[in-house]
Amino acid sequence: MLSMGAALLLVTGSVTAGKASSEDASRVRQLMQQQAGMMTPELQAKVKDLSPDTKRLLMQILSSHDRYSDRVTLRQVMHEVLSDYQSMVAGVMTDNPEQAADSAIRIANHRIPVGGLLPYLGIENINDERLAVLESFNDSVEGNARKLAAVAGKGDMTAASRLVGDIAAGCVGCHAVFRGQPGVSAYLKK
Repeated sequence: MLSMGAALLLVTGSVTAGKASSEDASRVRQLMQQQAGMMTPELQAKVKDLSPDTKRLLMQILSSHDRYSDRVTLRQVMHEVLSDYQSMVAGVMTDNPEQAADSAIRIANHRIPVGGLLPYLGIENINDERLAVLESFNDSVEGNARKLAAVAGKGDMTAASRLVGDIAAGCVGCHAVFRGQPGVSAYLKK
């Protein structure tokens, strides 16, 4: 149902128009339409019912990335982010500002998985209240990764080291809301 994707874009068009060129806005619109077309009707309906503020937030997050996959799942993206996080920490710990900065930039601009983020969050989480937390998690992870890259780029590894925990806290917080503990089954007696 591409018209739902188009409706989402109409609501959020001002976000991309103010921060990106019309070419970038067009690219994001096309991507959103592709993602909406991949969603089940049930998920499309849930997305359509989101408030304009939530749709704007999702569009902002999506438009801040320029790496998209047509094959990789969110779990695979998270494995990439974990590898980049480990590389960033290694750069901080070994006083290698270039490694720390490059790895932090990759975290901040992680790949968007096939179909976007929403199909992986669970249908029960596609509502305004639950998705509102994405902004703080995004600021904590991607925002602090950008800050870490900037200070590491200046060679200030002490400042960079202070941001490592903030990035990890954002990751853990988001996982607590949207993933839970991997491997735990609701079908085991407690």
